[in-house]
Amino acid sequence: MNQISSSTHAPVLGAFFMLCAGLTFATINVLTPIITYQMGVPSTAVVFWQYVIATLFAIPLILRIGLSRLKTRHPYWHQTRAFLSALGVQFFAFGFAVGVPVWQMVALSMTGPFFILIGATLFLGEKLTAQRLGATITGFVGAIFVSQVGTEQFTFASLLPVLAALCWGTVSVITKYLTRDEEPESLTLYMLVLITPNHFLLGLILGVAVAVLPAGALPAGLATGFDFALPMGAALGLIALLGLVTAAAQYFLALSYKVADATYLQPFDDLKLPLNTLLGWIVLSQVPSISFWPGAALILGASSYILWKERQRQTVGVQQAA
Repeated sequence: MNQISSSTHAPVLGAFFMLCAGLTFATINVLTPIITYQMGVPSTAVVFWQYVIATLFAIPLILRIGLSRLKTRHPYWHQTRAFLSALGVQFFAFGFAVGVPVWQMVALSMTGPFFILIGATLFLGEKLTAQRLGATITGFVGAIFVSQVGTEQFTFASLLPVLAALCWGTVSVITKYLTRDEEPESLTLYMLVLITPNHFLLGLILGVAVAVLPAGALPAGLATGFDFALPMGAALGLIALLGLVTAAAQYFLALSYKVADATYLQPFDDLKLPLNTLLGWIVLSQVPSISFWPGAALILGASSYILWKERQRQTVGVQQAA
């Protein structure tokens, strides 16, 4: 996600923080289906209050970065990043709300690097090599295995994490564009400040859609619109915990990127797939299908290959500049 610039280099510590981030995100991905699918709280409401609470807990991080970092020449691009990031979260949470298992959600969300590659080629002028194209095709073949297209288990809800990955991949492309004249601290701060208002905006858009569109036009689970009222009882406690864990995940990400390079950290970030699969198995009794394993291997292998080639390209660029 968003990175704070590295002022020191402590790879072991960075790997530890990234593993902590993976565990906290896995906790989020187990809590969300419990609150939405099992307890029946609308996913839009859960996400909104999750990020309200997370933003409150993130205020010390916001102040540490400094509000002076909000000075920018690209306010519309920052808003676009925050809107698409929030939309991706909404897609992801709705997938949990309609019963898509954790292992499928997380594996399909890892198609993001392939969307980044496509977007960087189309909009940033980066070269699409045969190796990159082959890796992208391989990754999407893996996604077909994981989503179980062509079987009775496949539903269109299985595409929700892919839509989330598309949103987040687009955010990454915009971020790469902005890094040409924006500091990492500015990119992080804008996301922290804007993502909660954008969840509110998406809730309003959904409410208007419910009022305007004919009955049955929206999927079940969204047709009730957006309820801003906080649920009571156990659901409220779990949402508060969800917000706290979300803030912790952002802290761990910021700390990991502060002390180690992003390319070094990527393999540790990829551990989120086994972590989420294991936790979903233990807590939610969600056993992965047979097709999950080869599909996940193809996605991980292809994304790792893209990362390796990107790291090679950066190394060559640094050597040529020197």
